[in-house]
Amino acid sequence: MTGDNDPREETGGYNPQAAGKKRFVIFASVLALASLVILGRYGYLMLFPRQPASQASPVRQAGRGPILDRNGRLLALETRLGNITLMRQEIEDPEELSRELAPYLEESAATLLDRIITFQNSTSNFLRLKRQVNESTIRLIESAISEGRLQGVGIENIVGRIYPERTLASQIVGFIGDDGFGLAGIEYAYDRELMVEPGMRSQNGGSQVFLTLDVNIQYILESIATQVMNENKAEAVMFMAMDPRTGEILGSASLPGYDPNNWRNTDEISRMDRPAIWSYEPGSVFKVFSLSALMDSGAITGNTLFTCNGFYERTTTRGEKIIINCMSTHGSVNARDIIIYSCNAGAAYAADRSGSQAFYDSITNLGFGARTGAGNPGETAGFLRTTERWSDRSKPTIAMGQEIAVSALQMLQAASAIANDGILVPPKIVSRIVSADGKTVNNFETGAPRRVFSSGTTRTMRSYMMDVTSSIGTGWRANVEDLSLAVKTGTAQLIDPNTGAYSSTDYIASCIAMLPAENPSLVLYLVIVKPQGASYLGGRIAAPPIREAAEALINYLGIPRGRNPQVSHSGALSIPALPYPAVGETVPDFKGVAKRLLVPLLLRDDLQLQIYGDGWVVRQSPAPGTPITPETVIVLELE
Repeated sequence: MTGDNDPREETGGYNPQAAGKKRFVIFASVLALASLVILGRYGYLMLFPRQPASQASPVRQAGRGPILDRNGRLLALETRLGNITLMRQEIEDPEELSRELAPYLEESAATLLDRIITFQNSTSNFLRLKRQVNESTIRLIESAISEGRLQGVGIENIVGRIYPERTLASQIVGFIGDDGFGLAGIEYAYDRELMVEPGMRSQNGGSQVFLTLDVNIQYILESIATQVMNENKAEAVMFMAMDPRTGEILGSASLPGYDPNNWRNTDEISRMDRPAIWSYEPGSVFKVFSLSALMDSGAITGNTLFTCNGFYERTTTRGEKIIINCMSTHGSVNARDIIIYSCNAGAAYAADRSGSQAFYDSITNLGFGARTGAGNPGETAGFLRTTERWSDRSKPTIAMGQEIAVSALQMLQAASAIANDGILVPPKIVSRIVSADGKTVNNFETGAPRRVFSSGTTRTMRSYMMDVTSSIGTGWRANVEDLSLAVKTGTAQLIDPNTGAYSSTDYIASCIAMLPAENPSLVLYLVIVKPQGASYLGGRIAAPPIREAAEALINYLGIPRGRNPQVSHSGALSIPALPYPAVGETVPDFKGVAKRLLVPLLLRDDLQLQIYGDGWVVRQSPAPGTPITPETVIVLELE
């Protein structure tokens, strides 16, 4: 990381105007220095207060609360870090200093020497050489300073943030800036809840924000998405999982990703929460919603027939001929055939049976054209023109998934209506907010479920989507043995920003699945942006990863299937309480202790704990039995 000069620290030598003022200046300087020492000590105590050991209920300065997944797995937590600083007047030997500092800061001596010389030639007296250095490095540098080495080096104690899962769900979690305020993701959207208001004091600091995400599901989706991105040389990949019954987002992969522990060395694209922020034309997956709307309104029935000659053709009242190409010549098709074969012409002819305003109202009732309010900051509303701005080709084009821009969150929201027998459930990414003393202060709700379709319409649509996985459907590669899936694939052309026309080389391949099809408890949605491999068709490259994810998640979530026998029981389980590690006057033996049992210790004001890794403790420092002093930092490594 690069250092920066702090203009507030820039000072110049004073120039006394009269010899008679010298004693006054010296006295003022001493007084100012003493004041700075007192203020510095006060600031330190405000950041790191220490209470008497005999105090039963210590009150600590409010800190930032953690972010956790649905099962309590830590995604973001507070830690103590330090900024390495330089004072220009105190540097004696730049070359020696750069050689000694290099191993601590993991930089080359030559690079450090260049920066130190540049600093010495500047007008500033103060430089932050490296920000947010971890506790172990801080201790090594402090030891070197106490031995009289590293002249000119100082340490700013700061409260930092670490993200133990690193890149996992990083766009959703977000990160904080140097001032401790959230800059992106949940850290930004729930900054007020995570961080107690300045000047206020709290027993244990800020509130805890629990997400709906399951870290294990997130890992499965991100692993598959990474493979998809590499195999297809794609620009980006989104892969989401939702429980349609509750609207809870169980996983939301967005690639490329980034590590929030090192966010300064990333770009805006990798930090983008694409499923919430990015809007795109969904392509043929949208036919699930347009055909459901047309059937539910009575504009068409399941038996209404249309003729596909390989294209849709209509002449307007003004004599304009509208032609929309289809992937193939499907002949006589009904609603089921339109879904199975993904027939563009059939969808366009079906849309002609509805009035523009009625069709528009059905689409907006599904949530398109408006933010879902799931809890992701910067969420897009997508793009959907009002009927007054439609052309003669808008309605048939929208019916096949073009001339409308959606977010992946909107697609999941609309899918919930198909999965829930017509009841739309808004998605959410935040489960609940819990105060540091364990009281639930908010059960996060995004909106009330509402009926948008009849149960008969959605059950019929799911039966059509089940046939998509048959040997004649576009989604047969998503088929899972001994479990029914309701599937729809899609392929959409991207618009060339230079010409404004549809690109002949850039596509979006996608696939959506609901399972089990008869009573869905899981919705999967995969979007592949600009694949450059052998194929760009959703049925070819998006359907197989859906099958792979379904196989993994069926087993993980215990969804009933032919080879997953279900055992009935009373539902009552007796789980023995696990003891938390007892920490008294000496360091206990932490080896083998699970990470979740360490969480209460992080809230103790009288302990300094550093946790690295995940799983169970395999190494610790200091050794068991070491006396605990106010300066003791307990470092635990987990695997």
